[in-house]
Amino acid sequence: MSSQMIFQRYEIKYLLTQRQKTQVLLAMEPYMSLDQYGRTTIRNIYFDTGTYRLIRRSIEKPAYKEKLRLRSYRRALEADPVFVELKKKYRGVVYKRRILLPQARAMNCLCRGAPFPAGNQIAEEIRYFCDYYGDLRPVMFLSYEREAFYAADGGDFRVTFDENILARTQDFSFAAGVFGEPLLEKGATLMEIKTAGAIPLWMARCLSQNGIFKTSFSKYGTAYQAMLLQSDQGGILHA
Repeated sequence: MSSQMIFQRYEIKYLLTQRQKTQVLLAMEPYMSLDQYGRTTIRNIYFDTGTYRLIRRSIEKPAYKEKLRLRSYRRALEADPVFVELKKKYRGVVYKRRILLPQARAMNCLCRGAPFPAGNQIAEEIRYFCDYYGDLRPVMFLSYEREAFYAADGGDFRVTFDENILARTQDFSFAAGVFGEPLLEKGATLMEIKTAGAIPLWMARCLSQNGIFKTSFSKYGTAYQAMLLQSDQGGILHA
């Protein structure tokens, strides 16, 4: 489980076909290494107000937006530690700050007003966020299989590939199984480039040669819009 608690970087997204992913992996071979966890299943619980205030604002693409979620890199019981993450984006730069709490305590803090750990600056920021929005609750469970690569030279350049992205609006627990409605077309991969600086020349060349262009893709935003569509059609992401 990753122990980094503070992130500041650009996160650039691309939707790839299977052929494009193969070409990117070939280009990465001399420069990138798969992290120690290999292919993992990441689980997220997104919090929002009863009127979905956070995601509705995010979809409008403002200069500043923010999200709150719980994240686990494996199946977790109530006593197991999970990340409470506050994610903000301002003018293209992503700022993520998080703390580690047992799942049951994290839910109590976020949903029932239980106190956050004292003397922790990030916990104070999350508490303020919860107080500001007032009626936060779990609204979306998102899971996906991820392969994460890091720069072999020790730099901060990272690339992730997310597949089998599933969303649901029930069973908000990391102890539950992985299931839900798929958000990507069959064979598609969501690639994210994460960097504090510029994209390396070799990667830029690979993207250009293979017709790969950045896209705007929010997992939560896509799931929310799918939920609205299914609601109109009589369903609501209860796979």
